[in-house]
Amino acid sequence: MTFNEQVFRLDGKVAIVTGGAGGIGSAICRLFANAGAKVACLDVDPDAAAAVAASIKESGGTAFSMACDVSDEADSRRAVASVREALGPPTVLVNGAAMLDRSGTVLEIDPEEWDAVMRINLGGAYLMSRAVLPDMIEAGGGSIIHIASMHASVGRAGRVSYTAAKGAMLQLARTMALDHGHQNIRVNTLSPGAVETRRITHRYGGKLPDDLREQLASKYPLKRFAQPEEIAPAALFLASSASSYMTGADLLIDGGYCAG
Repeated sequence: MTFNEQVFRLDGKVAIVTGGAGGIGSAICRLFANAGAKVACLDVDPDAAAAVAASIKESGGTAFSMACDVSDEADSRRAVASVREALGPPTVLVNGAAMLDRSGTVLEIDPEEWDAVMRINLGGAYLMSRAVLPDMIEAGGGSIIHIASMHASVGRAGRVSYTAAKGAMLQLARTMALDHGHQNIRVNTLSPGAVETRRITHRYGGKLPDDLREQLASKYPLKRFAQPEEIAPAALFLASSASSYMTGADLLIDGGYCAG
């Protein structure tokens, strides 16, 4: 058997990435475009999404951007309709939108904060999947990727709403995989560990001192945080035919954190 790099190509496919202006999301958008996909970068920040799309176009790729609140059903449907009109029917969906939530226990996170995390992190994946599935069914198949977290599998003190939402995404993907496998639609989760993005610095007031960075990174066997560009290839694998017999699974990329 010889290596066939074509299985990792997305030529002609239309891919939607929510949270597409974030660290991981933008890396996925750029890699998908390099692999031949027409990429729709959706984010609540329209200027940041437009900047990602512009960088893709400057590199010779095809991209579209627009603002989208994934927690709003009408907005999600409107965004998918706009993507369909601009690029064609989507057959790849990456649900990466997630809010920068506050740390706290059940006693410290009030119901409004809890609801917001569930509505965006989990509900957004549900609503975007609902909006995209008819196109995938009509096209004869597709790939949906929910960006979860290593904390979907292991607990983290003080992160009750985040870990609950990410854990639920694993079950959402498994159940969707069972519901839509006969339609040739694969649904998987991608679970990163600590990635060098704004989410990490947000936890610590916008700045992460070197000594604290070293202390946090020491919990990982690889002794460092990941870069967004190290997570994007996993999304490409799940979106492409390289993972054609993989559905209902969780792809864990955590620097060995969960091995201990």
